[in-house]
Amino acid sequence: MRIGLRKHFSIIALFILPSMLIVGLFMVYPLFHSIYLSLTEFNFVYSDKPLFVGLGNYIDMFSDQQFLIATRNTLIFAVCFFTLLMVFSLAIALLVTSGLRGMKILRTIVFMPVIVALSLTGVIFQWILNERFGVLNHVLELLHLDFLARNWLGDPDVALYSLVLVSVWRYTGIVMILFVAGLQAIPEDLYEAAKLDGANWWNRLVYVTLPNLKETFIVTGVWGAMNSIKVFEQPFVMTYGGPGTATSTLYFYSWRNSFEFFEMGYGSSIAYFVAVLVLVASAINIFVINRNKHFA
Repeated sequence: MRIGLRKHFSIIALFILPSMLIVGLFMVYPLFHSIYLSLTEFNFVYSDKPLFVGLGNYIDMFSDQQFLIATRNTLIFAVCFFTLLMVFSLAIALLVTSGLRGMKILRTIVFMPVIVALSLTGVIFQWILNERFGVLNHVLELLHLDFLARNWLGDPDVALYSLVLVSVWRYTGIVMILFVAGLQAIPEDLYEAAKLDGANWWNRLVYVTLPNLKETFIVTGVWGAMNSIKVFEQPFVMTYGGPGTATSTLYFYSWRNSFEFFEMGYGSSIAYFVAVLVLVASAINIFVINRNKHFA
């Protein structure tokens, strides 16, 4: 009996071992190696080997003006993106599940940007938002609203918010689908009971819909917080952090330090600072939803 169990276990281990080796090689080792690099001063072009400096990189961050600017930009982007994403996605999900005609077409249209690669989205919107040849400014001129025309990606006052709107356009479809799934899981009996009690649409939304979307809000909130802080492709493709440092974000600044300035140690430390921000934002999201009376 024991021999049979050992043989059975050996066969299972034989099948699992390749997967474990791949995970260890491509996930576990890079994770711990990058943690080690974040504690070193290492320029992989000019340095022979990493020089251990402990928490020196993390301390130096807060006296680095470029890092502080990138942190400010990231937080502004995160707040604007997260708020707009949640509001638009929930509003469209409520509309899609309302039973009105044409809602399946609307759902398809809203979801279509998700299948477009984010790098390609950046290239497309570079053309749309171009000051001289862009479609947006041309449409505004046709509507005699040319006073609203801007250098959308070249004006430091509006460039970051342009990236926010592009990102919302790109990701709304994903969050909308999650909200649609959550809405469709709510028992219809709850709405019927609320109607019998005289609840109007707003009361049904606040006291029936939102409490039953608690788990959905946690999932979408964590996902939204993570993607809002980890923003990289948009500034990389569309503005390269410019004009000046107006759209430089933490992930983008981490990439520049690692692969443009070759400061792997400092770049790794910035990346782990971003990871901590993601964890904190996700924890705040879960805490707020669990404590909010509308989700009780």
